[in-house]
Amino acid sequence: MKVLDYIALIIVIIGAVNWGLIGFFRFDLIRVLFGDMTVLSRIIYGLVGICGLYALTYFGRIRTE
Repeated sequence: MKVLDYIALIIVIIGAVNWGLIGFFRFDLIRVLFGDMTVLSRIIYGLVGICGLYALTYFGRIRTE
């Protein structure tokens, strides 16, 4: 489970950095690297969203520790 937690956290951080670039500089790194809403970029955006939702479970686990 720890490996999945770290992978999800890394993907969430990548997504956060991308949103920071969009917010501050209007630069979408995912779009530049993989194209504007190509299948691959949509998969990446989807993975970031799923990992963000998964990261919500960290709050429940923090309370139980």
